[in-house]
Amino acid sequence: MGSRRAGEGARRRPGGRSVIVFCGYANLDVVGRVPRFPRPDERVHATAVEHLSGGMAANAASAAARAGADVAFAGVVGADPLSDRFLAELAADGADVGWTARTAFLSTAIVLVDGEGRRSVVSQDDALDAAHVTAVADRLAAAGGGYLCLDGYRAAALAGAARPGVTLAVDLDGCDDRADALTAIGRADHVVVGRARLAQLLDVPAASWQELATGRRTTLVVTDGPAGWTLHGADGRLVTEPALEVDVVDDTGAGDCFTGTYLAGLDAGLPPARAAVRAGAAASLSCTVPGARGAPSPALVDAALGQPAATPSP
Repeated sequence: MGSRRAGEGARRRPGGRSVIVFCGYANLDVVGRVPRFPRPDERVHATAVEHLSGGMAANAASAAARAGADVAFAGVVGADPLSDRFLAELAADGADVGWTARTAFLSTAIVLVDGEGRRSVVSQDDALDAAHVTAVADRLAAAGGGYLCLDGYRAAALAGAARPGVTLAVDLDGCDDRADALTAIGRADHVVVGRARLAQLLDVPAASWQELATGRRTTLVVTDGPAGWTLHGADGRLVTEPALEVDVVDDTGAGDCFTGTYLAGLDAGLPPARAAVRAGAAASLSCTVPGARGAPSPALVDAALGQPAATPSP
């Protein structure tokens, strides 16, 4: 679909796949596990406090790499030991971290996880700006093209990322500007966003979602936590799938896992609906383990779906 904006689709490397570059947040997550979220002026004792690697784009890169994709992470961190650890953990998952700039700092997110596995997040702004997004898009195009995925905090920079051979994707969770969101839906080939954010915070009514997808030739995937997801195809196709029933331990990063697994499926040759089925299963399974990097292996996804490993279409 990238040909409609940039002149041609993502070019395939030997073996049939292209690189997926994730450009966005890299975080140190300070995670407090609490029996319940505190009320104003109340102190709640944590059962555990952990320091874990996180960040929307980095979590998605980890999930895509675990799904078998050729992945690069193009964030902005520092030159300190915490950044060293962050990049080493991402590289251990299979992501190429050589696209990451080490010119600033590793931002921090404070994450509270309650006894039901729900999370509440306070995040710190990072140093990744529109100029960095443009440089990453230029590098990807020069390398032969591929997928470029931005997180919602970079939605406004999507307009400057269109390049020949680059297929654009955006996870709008994190975007709080309605105009930026609608512009991103008009420019990206694939958009993933949570239902509550799209309908309530961004004030884009559900009745308009299919028309947005077809009118702007964008595949729009709306996730809804335990309720599952709905795909609004650029061709008018509408697909809805419930989430897997799992015992939730921690839902932090589940949406990031969905995005990463979805793009890995597309890159493997799966049609969008089939890629979303696998992404939904992976996101559900990621909630059964603590932390934001709980993406399962393809074998676990296959087992959960009760089917053999997916075979890319010709």
